[in-house]
Amino acid sequence: MTEPANPPVSFSVALANETATAQLMADLALLTGAGDVITLTGDLGAGKTAAARAMLRYLASDPTLEVPSPTFTLVQDYDLGPLSVLHADLYRINDPGELEEIGLAPLPQGVMALIEWPERAAGMLPPSRIDIALTHRPAMGSGARVAEITGFGSAAAKVARLESLRQFLDLAGYSDARRERMPGDASTRSYARLHRGNISTILMNAPKRPDGPAAYDGKSYSAAVHLAEDVKPFVAIAGGLRERGFSAPEIHHADLDSGLLITEDFGTALFVEGSPPAPIAERYQAAADMLAALHGDPLPDILPIAPHIDYPVPVFSTDALLIEIGLMLEWYLPDRGIAPNDNLRADFVMMWRRILDKIADTPRTWVLRDFHSPNLIWLENREATRKVGILDFQDAVLGPAAYDLVSLLQDARVDVPEDIELAMLTRYVRARKTADPAFDPGAFAETYAVMSAQRNTRLLGTFARLNRRDGKPQYLAHQPRVWRYLNRSLAHPYLASLRSWYETNVPAPARPV
Repeated sequence: MTEPANPPVSFSVALANETATAQLMADLALLTGAGDVITLTGDLGAGKTAAARAMLRYLASDPTLEVPSPTFTLVQDYDLGPLSVLHADLYRINDPGELEEIGLAPLPQGVMALIEWPERAAGMLPPSRIDIALTHRPAMGSGARVAEITGFGSAAAKVARLESLRQFLDLAGYSDARRERMPGDASTRSYARLHRGNISTILMNAPKRPDGPAAYDGKSYSAAVHLAEDVKPFVAIAGGLRERGFSAPEIHHADLDSGLLITEDFGTALFVEGSPPAPIAERYQAAADMLAALHGDPLPDILPIAPHIDYPVPVFSTDALLIEIGLMLEWYLPDRGIAPNDNLRADFVMMWRRILDKIADTPRTWVLRDFHSPNLIWLENREATRKVGILDFQDAVLGPAAYDLVSLLQDARVDVPEDIELAMLTRYVRARKTADPAFDPGAFAETYAVMSAQRNTRLLGTFARLNRRDGKPQYLAHQPRVWRYLNRSLAHPYLASLRSWYETNVPAPARPV
């Protein structure tokens, strides 16, 4: 195969023992995923299988996972939840043409491949790959190795980031920490828990996010709707929340340019329990109280990040809200076999603009944007609203207070019964009214319905896009739940025209009752 124009990127790592090897492979796993090819070269006994085993155990979150050498089976497959991995050993391959017979030419799409003895497949490997060349270093110790890591083609950027990540951990004093895999989210960010003794912290890997072409008045989708493109908004909002007595993670170490953070670890106590998960009433009450307290305070629209560096919190404008719900036309309807024509698009935008313009003068507050169960941690040892540990707020904007309450009470990943939604909504309104007699419950209920319709319309499109564009079909499972929430909001009299549009233009099979 012809090598891409990207020049290879290489660096070396001294590995004193298998623990150091496991740390390296965990760091690499943080930056790789489906479609990546990692080759392992070196003499017999150089530690190729040990490196592959360490990576598989990290990805499986199982330090005892049985990972035999595939010398005799040639290929071993591992289904690790959303990620499938194949581990191949080509030592017994005599001719590269044999790869087709064992299903490795071409490599299966959508899987990660760990390949030992790749030199036996000369000319058959993809041009974009990561190679780890392992050599013995007896002078450093009986189990010592040196790993030369090289990225070819598009994988060169991942090797460069791996080197930056390793340098960051070393400077922060965490190079010897034990890594524990954490589930990621729908973004380009990835996370690991770092253990040193009895103390754990969170490593956030947040590279600058590319999010498609400049298709929205010269901006990418993320820029047009004010999704954070680096870690600076996270740092700014975290500081603003902590300064006001709310529980956002303390940031211990930061490389703002590279997008690497080490933060406080809030633990694993969630706001839901059971199978399927259901809300824990006491914790949802605290979350509603926390939002009421946040929204009752006057909040600045500019926050400090570092000395002489400020962050202006962007405004959740009507145009940004319209671009978000446009995902319904761009991704959800085409996913249902409907190609929206110009008239349908114009009617949709005109109807939504009229609805959104009416709430444009609603008092603005910080909208944390994804204030729902996956991003809330229960902090039992703290007091009152500080029991609510808040994560994933880097996309915060200035907008209607109702938005975050919708995020909480219409959780796309968890069924929130309607009686709990109404009870928490009442609790929030009562707290706001008590603190401010001028608070208007009727106007808030109308804005709540609008924000619910807007958010759930956007989620239908987002989940369709994650499936079609990003190869993440697991998010489609949430669409029926999102429809149930959307139907609740469409029952509000103010949204009668919107309800009529959905009934007319979205086919019945896609609209569960």
